[in-house]
Amino acid sequence: MSIKSDRWIRRMATDHGMIEPFEPGQVKAVGGRSIVTIVDPKAFDPNSFVEVKGDSCIIPPNSFALARTVEYFRIPRSVLTICLGKSTYARCGIIVNVTPLEPEWEGHVTLEFSNTTPLPARIYANEGVAQMLFLESDEECEVSYKDRGGKYQGQMGVTLPKI
Repeated sequence: MSIKSDRWIRRMATDHGMIEPFEPGQVKAVGGRSIVTIVDPKAFDPNSFVEVKGDSCIIPPNSFALARTVEYFRIPRSVLTICLGKSTYARCGIIVNVTPLEPEWEGHVTLEFSNTTPLPARIYANEGVAQMLFLESDEECEVSYKDRGGKYQGQMGVTLPKI
């Protein structure tokens, strides 16, 4: 398995629609709407969320926010994608978490931002906050995320937990 180059990402996005919309200079840019709350996934209340629309979002101390990527991803059957937060945000105590994008998963990626500090923290829409690493296997997987009927397949916006 190897990490894919910027050329491969551009080719897959342009020729195969892997990322839409695709801007060659901003493959890793993310942004969009943000949602802020405190949540227990086993006793989940969607009414505890507050939707925030704008150019930025303030995450309260020791809280988190959800956002979605501008891009819609279509991961090929032989590819696994890992998302890593950028160091600028990490150095401010903001951690970006995303589970791997499995083979044949598609949708807008829901990003989880954790404010680990005792102070409010601001995140900005339409700025690069994470980097996607594309890893391609030598062969296709036997059972993909799509084959399993994954519960987050085809998500269009911020998607709340499904347990």
